[in-house]
Amino acid sequence: MDPRLQRLQLQTRRHFFRHSTAGLGSIALSSLMAGEASAARDAGDPLSAQKPHHAAKAKRVIYLHMTGSPPNLDLFDYKPELVGRDDQNCPDEFLKGREFAFTSGVPKLLGSPRKWDRYGKAGMWMSDAIPNFHGVADDMCMVHSMHTDQFNHAPAELLVYTGSPRSGRPSMGSWVTYGLGSENENLPGFVVLISSGVQPNGGKNSFGSGFLPSVYQGVQCRSKGDPVLYSSNPPGMNREMRRMTLDALSDLNHLQAAEMGHPETLTRISQYELAFRMQTAVPDVMDISQESQKTLDDYGATPGGSSLANNCLLARRLVESGVRFVQLFDWGWDFHGTNKGNGITDGLTQKCRTMDQPIAALIKDLKQRGLYEDTLIVWGGEFGRTPFREGRTAKSKILGRDHFPDAFTMWMAGGGTKSGFEYGASDELGFSVAEKPVHVHDLQATILHLLGFDHEKLTYRFQGRDYRLTDVHGKIIHDLIA
Repeated sequence: MDPRLQRLQLQTRRHFFRHSTAGLGSIALSSLMAGEASAARDAGDPLSAQKPHHAAKAKRVIYLHMTGSPPNLDLFDYKPELVGRDDQNCPDEFLKGREFAFTSGVPKLLGSPRKWDRYGKAGMWMSDAIPNFHGVADDMCMVHSMHTDQFNHAPAELLVYTGSPRSGRPSMGSWVTYGLGSENENLPGFVVLISSGVQPNGGKNSFGSGFLPSVYQGVQCRSKGDPVLYSSNPPGMNREMRRMTLDALSDLNHLQAAEMGHPETLTRISQYELAFRMQTAVPDVMDISQESQKTLDDYGATPGGSSLANNCLLARRLVESGVRFVQLFDWGWDFHGTNKGNGITDGLTQKCRTMDQPIAALIKDLKQRGLYEDTLIVWGGEFGRTPFREGRTAKSKILGRDHFPDAFTMWMAGGGTKSGFEYGASDELGFSVAEKPVHVHDLQATILHLLGFDHEKLTYRFQGRDYRLTDVHGKIIHDLIA
């Protein structure tokens, strides 16, 4: 280096930090290596497969998020007492100490107008809104005692996926790929698929990497058009020229990595190389036209379209190809009843028609292909819905429910969970958890345990302390595990 330039660099704070043993780059690098899961990771491949803390029951996750939160009292949590007291004033003892977003005065109880019956060997109650789920009841591990701290969409969704209602923390998929890496070097470890045309309530923070290296963030793929935006070669550049360009960039980045010791430089190298490999691997795995007509019909999928059905089929293709965490977001489950046809009668029927067929098909397809036992499927929203009518539609013929954090239902399947099993319960009107409460942090701890992690040890050092998905909370619900 030119001595004059070197003297100039020595005059800057940046140069001091860069070359000091206590510099920011050294701190960041030590942080990267602090987590147990990454201690033996090849620095040149941050997505290389890693061993978990203990023997895992699940190797991969398909998380199905119904954005807006489905009305659990009209799908899975049958309350005959609530039905019998439909349109009565809500008892005062159920309202004390609670706040509701759109309710003033004394709300009217809302018993489910759906038809209900028991299904499967366990006799699970389900409504007529989800007919295809009736046939997979014996595969479900139902949790009726979920509760959360948040009642607005974005904070509640962020709490589910990042462990915090505020943006900036790594998402669940990022934690899992940070801990386990990927099983396919040509595909991302964490893929996101979005249907119904709207991003999740938490935005990209719901699948972001937060303070983890950015290589662990979710890669959003599309079922229509180019699978990954900006991954194609620009006009005038062929694959050979792209390879030469990346080789030159790699040389420069390795020089910078040797000089600065910053983990994000290694991440950049890895991302460029992954993007190059993805150019051929992703279009192939995202091409559902390769599937048989029977498979397409089972899912209700249409090649070239964009739908939850297509995304469920893509999720199977992705996990079959070694992707570790597949996150599906489906917009349109915010059943206030404030829009015509969006109530819990016809509106719910129409929305469920696009959802329960492909998800039931996904369960059956995974079983047929031998992937079900070690693939964890999770279904749910960010909170529940009220046992009474949403205030703004109190005098409307359209029935809707407000946000409700205190009691709701989620379910899991495969991946080492119990089959045909129900856990916990809400009270007779669906206001509070009556038995075996499960907080969002408990669900996170249980998911990580199924993947082979001690949720207290899967950590990353940031700003002077060790962070984890469950933060300082969470307990494993062992009763859910087979």
